[in-house]
Amino acid sequence: MTIAAVESPLLRMTLETPTGYWNDSCAVDELTYAVERGATGATSNPSIVGEVMKKESAHWVPRVHELAAENPTWSEVELTWAIIEEMAVRGASVLEPVFVANGGRCGRLSLQTNPANHRDPARMVEQGVRFAGLAPNIQVKFPVTAAGLAAIEEATFRGVNINATVSFTVPQALAAAEAVERGLARRSAAGEDVSSMAPIVTIMIGRLDDWMKVVIERDALSVHPDAPNWAGIAAFKRAYGIFQERGYRSRLLAAAYRHRLHWTEIVGGAVSMTLPYPWQVRFNKSGIAPVPRMDVPVDQALIDDLLARVPDFQRAYEPDGMTPDEFESFGASARTLRAFVKSYHDLQATIRDITLPDPDVKAR
Repeated sequence: MTIAAVESPLLRMTLETPTGYWNDSCAVDELTYAVERGATGATSNPSIVGEVMKKESAHWVPRVHELAAENPTWSEVELTWAIIEEMAVRGASVLEPVFVANGGRCGRLSLQTNPANHRDPARMVEQGVRFAGLAPNIQVKFPVTAAGLAAIEEATFRGVNINATVSFTVPQALAAAEAVERGLARRSAAGEDVSSMAPIVTIMIGRLDDWMKVVIERDALSVHPDAPNWAGIAAFKRAYGIFQERGYRSRLLAAAYRHRLHWTEIVGGAVSMTLPYPWQVRFNKSGIAPVPRMDVPVDQALIDDLLARVPDFQRAYEPDGMTPDEFESFGASARTLRAFVKSYHDLQATIRDITLPDPDVKAR
């Protein structure tokens, strides 16, 4: 272990508290940096794959050409998914020693099901089962929508380690955890092992903050300027307390980092966080001691201000604020699903540009 790794506040956090973290990318160099500093997981989605294609173009551009030559009848969709899967397996191999050392309780790479299928549980489950067979340490992402909850339960029953994503609120986190419990109960009743299951429920805290700011500006609301930056943290802490009370077997994961409070305020919980590489570097250079603060409540005045002035915060913060049928239309969900679907199509366009370059653009 390097001196830099020993001095890493993130590594200290993993050694001194029950809080873990993941690398929010499957780029090999970034993932290696993170694992050396205590990271126990990684994540992927179409946007991340597109970024890795750019960062690791020396590897992936020739690989796309190879796959296209080996499979001349494949469509760009088939090539796209071949690259997504191969990239996931490559990242999972970096995490394999962590997976083995921890008996499979962590050390997984999360791979997202096709976001274009977010309304089709059967297709999501079929793809999730395939992903789970790519490597022993693959986790599979399903959106927390009504259809996604059905897929989460069924995939869990089939032995898939799920990661509930497109999730921003307390009611979504609770609904995902309940779907996992139903799947685990069905699996146990069928005589199947559940001891190796390590389900994850994500709350994208930064994207909830983002949505609060959009609503505040859109509706010209007079909200305390500090309050929106605490919305995601408040929802995460409330969900965490309920998870602890109810004994859910899913582990909460905080995602979509926007500022340092998204790190410092949840240290100490038996949770994980998924950190983009630039934020890891920033936090590791900060000299900030990872002091446990998960049990420190958010200023109630800020929560009350949001509850009184922003109806969507009430929907996000109260355990019964939304029903599953309302999850997909919640502002943060709709924005994120649209972004993921767009990224998926953008990734196909990237593959197309490699295999069928624009003749009007001069090659460099």
